[in-house]
Amino acid sequence: MTAESGGLDLGRPVAYLVLADGTPVYEPDGERIGVVDHLLADEHHDIFHGIVVHTVPLPGRHLFADADQIAGLYERGVVLAVGRDALHEPREPERTRVHPDGSSVESPLEARLRHVWDWLTNR
Repeated sequence: MTAESGGLDLGRPVAYLVLADGTPVYEPDGERIGVVDHLLADEHHDIFHGIVVHTVPLPGRHLFADADQIAGLYERGVVLAVGRDALHEPREPERTRVHPDGSSVESPLEARLRHVWDWLTNR
């Protein structure tokens, strides 16, 4: 079985665990927008959160594709379920809001974006 996206043969579906940095990333119409720069996952709990895409042309920028924004992971490419304009741009997070009981008010997406920001800034 192969994945066809914009006439591209991307090979067989793969698990996120074998997705390599540098794998091409495509919009739903088959247009290449960049490459996988970093995988965000909790391997201990087997939870895939998404990928950081380094866009082309270089120098490009970094965008975060949440797991639900990804249509498929394949041997020779990642196909997004959305266009690049729908991806999240990592930015320095605002101060985390805190409940009176001391727990964080941060949404799961905000937590993933904070993690991406920390990775990009080597924190």
